[in-house]
Amino acid sequence: MLDSACGYAAFSLMPEDAAVLTIEFKINLLSPAEGEWFEAIGQVKKPGRNITVTEGELYAHQGDTKKLVASMVGTMMAVYDRDHIQD
Repeated sequence: MLDSACGYAAFSLMPEDAAVLTIEFKINLLSPAEGEWFEAIGQVKKPGRNITVTEGELYAHQGDTKKLVASMVGTMMAVYDRDHIQD
């Protein structure tokens, strides 16, 4: 979930003809992921033309309680000219 959240955060700043590829990440598993539902938030820390650094947080929700269960730092790359990403 965190890789997807961070990837979409980076992808939101990329040109329409680009795809996103995770080239490096580190995840800290902070607590058991127990909850009714989960929320993954990704944000861009440092945008770039080809390489973007992102951060993400994963929260477990149980009733009115929200608990941080994992965090991530990821490096994303814009990918161009791939046949499978056209149209």
